[in-house]
Amino acid sequence: MAKIRFGDILGRGKANAGDDSARAETVRRDFWKTLRSAARHIPFAEDVAAAYFCAFDSATPIRVRATLIAALAYFVLPIDAVPDFLVGIGFADDATVLMTALTLLRAHLKPAHYEAAKRALAAEAAA
Repeated sequence: MAKIRFGDILGRGKANAGDDSARAETVRRDFWKTLRSAARHIPFAEDVAAAYFCAFDSATPIRVRATLIAALAYFVLPIDAVPDFLVGIGFADDATVLMTALTLLRAHLKPAHYEAAKRALAAEAAA
């Protein structure tokens, strides 16, 4: 198993601008599908969806956006410290990374991000 450093998870490792844009595109493409499959394992799905909207809000400071995108990419990407397919524990590491990022950056999640999250989750539930 490859050793994963927390700095790498947050995008502070060897990543460059190309990696950041690729990571953001991966999050945009796969976020809702991953959230749909993990929602029953993550009791704070609304916060995660709000983080998604905060991460792609141009009014959010760039360092906050980069950190949120890195945490969301860790959630979206299938290869991480604990494989997501392991029932019951597969999303535990993802949830830990997400909760840590949310705890550190909660002040940047605005009511508009939560409103967008509520609307998107309601639309997902109706689909």
